[in-house]
Amino acid sequence: MTIPSLRPDLQAIARLIPPSSSVLDLGCGEGDLLLYLARQKGVRVRGIELAENNVLACVRRGLTVRQGRLEEGLADYPDAHFDYVILSQTLPFLNDPGAVLEEMLRVGRRAIVSFPNWGYWRCRLDLLLTGCIPQAPDLPQRWSDPPRWQALTITDFARFTRERGIRITRQIYLDRDRVVRIRKFKNLLATTAIFQLEKTSQTSSPGQSS
Repeated sequence: MTIPSLRPDLQAIARLIPPSSSVLDLGCGEGDLLLYLARQKGVRVRGIELAENNVLACVRRGLTVRQGRLEEGLADYPDAHFDYVILSQTLPFLNDPGAVLEEMLRVGRRAIVSFPNWGYWRCRLDLLLTGCIPQAPDLPQRWSDPPRWQALTITDFARFTRERGIRITRQIYLDRDRVVRIRKFKNLLATTAIFQLEKTSQTSSPGQSS
């Protein structure tokens, strides 16, 4: 497993994880990110995944992954058990994202979240011209397909974290499959956002910026 073989947002997440740290990946799929982190960075990895076929795929790859719902699986871990807890491209599908984020920051010292941005300019244009809810560029799934998602934007999430007392300590923005350096109009120009989060009482590590 090499970093170019990972999904673009997982590549960005992998670069945020230091060697020899500990990681819990929520909704880890077939374990691509976990496998890369374990083999290339010596990271101690665990995963939670709902789909049985994905869990079996992880086990065949030698990964420790338990089957279950995210909302229930986190309760079994003690406070600050992991250095990082990851939630990639799953936030729009959660019934109670606030509760899950709180639990992520309880069991992990930091959380990393990636999600598709419905504030992207093409999404706005599609809604204006067609009157229909657009598919996010990096989530090619119609609103009626299971599992159902709730559209959100970068601005929505930034406001949400402030209301919850959660601090954004790192930000990465993608335009399709490439990282873009955006100082302004992030909500307009990014198709996917990756945020590293901490509780407001925590201090940032050296080199981190908000």
